[in-house]
Amino acid sequence: MQVYQNVPLLTAQPCKSEQNGIKHHLYGHMDPSQTGSVGVWLSEALRSIKMVRERHKTPILVGGTGLYFEALTRGLASIPKVGLKASAEAAALLQSKGVTALRDEVQRVDPAAAARILGADHQRLLRALGVYLETGKSLSAYQKNTRPVLASGSWLGMVLTPERSWLYERIAARFEQMTKAGALDEARFISVLNLPEGLPVLKALGLNPLVCHINDQISLDNAIEIAVRDTRRYAKRQYTWASGRFASWPKITAQSLAGQKEEAIGIIDGGKVERLEDAAK
Repeated sequence: MQVYQNVPLLTAQPCKSEQNGIKHHLYGHMDPSQTGSVGVWLSEALRSIKMVRERHKTPILVGGTGLYFEALTRGLASIPKVGLKASAEAAALLQSKGVTALRDEVQRVDPAAAARILGADHQRLLRALGVYLETGKSLSAYQKNTRPVLASGSWLGMVLTPERSWLYERIAARFEQMTKAGALDEARFISVLNLPEGLPVLKALGLNPLVCHINDQISLDNAIEIAVRDTRRYAKRQYTWASGRFASWPKITAQSLAGQKEEAIGIIDGGKVERLEDAAK
């Protein structure tokens, strides 16, 4: 979400003071009408990594989208595009029988994907079923033929896993602060664009409830309550992803910037995982 323009508050893009004079890449550079994806980001990230290394600096990648980091460290499969007929067939199943039936069908044709996809994540379930309907081959079968983009030994991964109650309190405080700082103006700007349904930017956490408030459908307090709830649920899914897919990555559990920094330096110097080139310099 942080790649999109005009929503820096809603997507928590680092402001000038937070950037502290350090060069940042791939923030707010795509128009909201564009469709971003892990494939698009991967090619852009690789270009940015190359540019940073050419300046004899160490690139540091941050964010919350585990799938994107997985594409870098484990590879991204070349999967045929799903056509309108297959997409419509998968969507019709969801609409007529619900997400449970959709999951059951994915379990039948691609049990490995069903096991990976958490809860009622209908978008990824639709993707898995759509690939099968289009090609007769499971998404998992395509994904087996992947190779890491970053060479083994050239990177180091860490996961921030502070106490959940502390994180949830910060989520609530942050969103209330965002609304006072101009998040409503961002939601209003996006709403008047009349963007087609399904564009990624429309899934930004907090956007939909704020638009509902702007349209006098709910109160601002209710909008904030819904946004905070959705953000906490997203954070919970991130914890689940990290504990499963990045289980080997060392965890940073401190609840202060100083503590997190100390833990990160300890991980780098301690050589607990694959070392990042020159990171300890």
